[in-house]
Amino acid sequence: MLQNKYFRTCLGIIAFLLIVYLLTKISFLFRPFVDIFNLLLVPIALAGFFYYLLRPVVDYLEKRKIKRALAVLMIYFVFAALFALFIVTVWPTLREQIENFISNAPNLVQDVQKQMDELKKNSIIGQYIPSESELYNRVSEYANQAVDWVTNSMSNVISAVSNFFIIVATVPIILYYMLKESGKLPPKILGMLPRRYRREGHEVLGEMDNALSSFIIGKVILNLVLSVLIYIGFLIIGLPYSLLLTLISFVLNFIPYVGAILATIPVVIVGFIESPGTAIWSVVVIIAAQQIQDNILTPVIYGKQLDIHPLTTVVLILVGGNFYGMLGVLLAIPAYMVIKILIVRIYELFLAEKVENA
Repeated sequence: MLQNKYFRTCLGIIAFLLIVYLLTKISFLFRPFVDIFNLLLVPIALAGFFYYLLRPVVDYLEKRKIKRALAVLMIYFVFAALFALFIVTVWPTLREQIENFISNAPNLVQDVQKQMDELKKNSIIGQYIPSESELYNRVSEYANQAVDWVTNSMSNVISAVSNFFIIVATVPIILYYMLKESGKLPPKILGMLPRRYRREGHEVLGEMDNALSSFIIGKVILNLVLSVLIYIGFLIIGLPYSLLLTLISFVLNFIPYVGAILATIPVVIVGFIESPGTAIWSVVVIIAAQQIQDNILTPVIYGKQLDIHPLTTVVLILVGGNFYGMLGVLLAIPAYMVIKILIVRIYELFLAEKVENA
């Protein structure tokens, strides 16, 4: 009976499920490791993000006969200078817009109500607008839901970055050694593999590295160009808080698909408070910028490298958000790309021939 393939398969599945069940009974033993993982996830993720952004610069400087350690320090110095320039030039305007927005936030519902009252005077549009009390209740409900969503999101972010000072102190250090010793990690990983699999392991590491590098660099370039286009459009139409709204859009657009919708909501609200025409033009600006990004820039930057179905993206965002909140949403796509490459190569190496010959 033990020679029967079906019996051995069933026995293996039973053994695996039994191991999983036993592990759930001693999950408390793994709690310290889980806590350490959660503590290190944010600084390592941030350091990895900047690593892929800055590694091409460090490699270029190294080719110019500059030692990697000195090249990293030079980049840090440039970042410090850019930060100082930001504080002097951009921050005063941004701070003013933030303060004005916070001071005017309590009047949000009343401002929306005023615009609705103006629209009611139109004989065509007015018949589709609810009564004043019903409208006020709806706007209040939506506003409260928005506040709750922002509060929950902020709590998730705060829980993810549980110790801000530790992250600020550790990310530059981790990033420094990642950039300085980037060529030493792959040989150590390959050294743990059997010799006959090291060539495949080297190829897998290369695919993962190229996928993450292309995705992160491409995403940053696309978001920067999109934000510049949106900001120029906002200035043309005279949208209030244009710099603040552009900054919010830049951050939210790192979330695939859903981020663009979330970034549009505050823009439309602010534009509608100014006037319905401004709200319409703000949507036109966003759509035009998105079309330029999707149809012109994305094919040039990504080509066919980012071959992920939109439905898969939505599922990944939901799963990542459920486990790690906003951080999970941001890491879902890169994690999926790495896991997909690993699974496909393992299948090709160990299972493809057996499946085809079965």
